[in-house]
Amino acid sequence: MVKGDVVSGYARALFAAAQAEGALAKVGDELYAFARAVDKNPALREALTDAALPVDRRKAVVTDLLGTRAHPLTAALIGFVVEAGHARDLGKIIDELARVAAHERAHELAEVRTAVALTDTQRDRMAAALSKATGRQVEVKVVIDDTVVGGVIARVGDLVFDGSLAGRLEDAKHALGS
Repeated sequence: MVKGDVVSGYARALFAAAQAEGALAKVGDELYAFARAVDKNPALREALTDAALPVDRRKAVVTDLLGTRAHPLTAALIGFVVEAGHARDLGKIIDELARVAAHERAHELAEVRTAVALTDTQRDRMAAALSKATGRQVEVKVVIDDTVVGGVIARVGDLVFDGSLAGRLEDAKHALGS
């Protein structure tokens, strides 16, 4: 099996498990947030992928981090990927899971980066605005990114909407000819 097939296969397996439990939306969001945390934290990535650590210890890291804040299935699915030896592909697997879930609902995936968490109302308004702007039904995945100072940066497919303070200042600089 080639790498893409492995990623796709695991994504579909996680999708099926979360859907069967009736927790696809919540678990999908939690998996996405966890994958972004792993992407940003080299020490966490190393702890999950270090073959010298016993699998039970690597799975315990996940359980300790998520605790009771996450759906129990979220930790179980991450543990499944870690135990299978595919922790290095966790981000790719979760990204594919998000695409599969959005596709199943005939939606386009939108990654929205912001410095603070969005309320459900803000998330809904963001989805509506991006849907209107793209002409497609959009499903929003929020990534907390402390490098975004004010506003949001949204990516829908190849389209990027930069509503961050830094983006607006850059636009103003170009408009002024600097």
